[in-house]
Amino acid sequence: MGDKVLLVTGGSRGIGAATARLAAEQGWAVAVNYTAHSLAADEVVRAIRAAGGQAIAVQADVADEAQVLKMFAHIDAKLGRLTGLVNNAGVVDQAQRVEDMSVARWRRMFDINVIGSMLCAREAVRRMGPRGGGAGGAIVNVSSAAARLGSPGEYVDYAAAKSAIDAFTIGLAKEVAAEGIRVNAVRPGLIETDIHASGGRPDRVDALKGQVPMRRGGTADEVAELIVWLLSDKSPYTTMSLIDVSGGR
Repeated sequence: MGDKVLLVTGGSRGIGAATARLAAEQGWAVAVNYTAHSLAADEVVRAIRAAGGQAIAVQADVADEAQVLKMFAHIDAKLGRLTGLVNNAGVVDQAQRVEDMSVARWRRMFDINVIGSMLCAREAVRRMGPRGGGAGGAIVNVSSAAARLGSPGEYVDYAAAKSAIDAFTIGLAKEVAAEGIRVNAVRPGLIETDIHASGGRPDRVDALKGQVPMRRGGTADEVAELIVWLLSDKSPYTTMSLIDVSGGR
């Protein structure tokens, strides 16, 4: 068991998978969390191990406290004390106006995107902080450019949830800074991942890239580079930062 132990939630696809692979290349033992896509998570783990890295797949719905507690206990047993967390698990939904949205949709949006991240951060701090015998660590929350754009006519609820993540990042960063725990957020813009298809817009990046000053969508690997830098010892004085990866949009 090493001292660089990382949990990536929603690690089976997209930004999460890219982050897990890159972190493993840089010496992290990685727990790849998934909710339902076990085959995809297993493939990420296989790729990491084939390259000489250490990884395990861990199932949990981050919105379910009992499952989150079980997941963290499993990581404790298999990899050791957690020193890094990437709160990447998240959902979007079909594009709708607020007046057409249901409370069930809002609850799902906030349970997974906000409470799930807060739950995982709580358990991470319990392991990283001095009260639990830890010696510090780093947390990176995956927010979204939607937090400042608002996503009108599409996903105002998603934008609101990501704004909550920004506020949580700022508050938690201040709360634990003196304990050697750094907390930052990245805010991806139009990134070429499966999340657009899950919201019924598989062509969304192509449709909107004209609004991006760089005239293209970003890649999961480009976001992962920033996340892994924020986890690393190369960013020792960086905390409470909200960093856009959005091509200028």
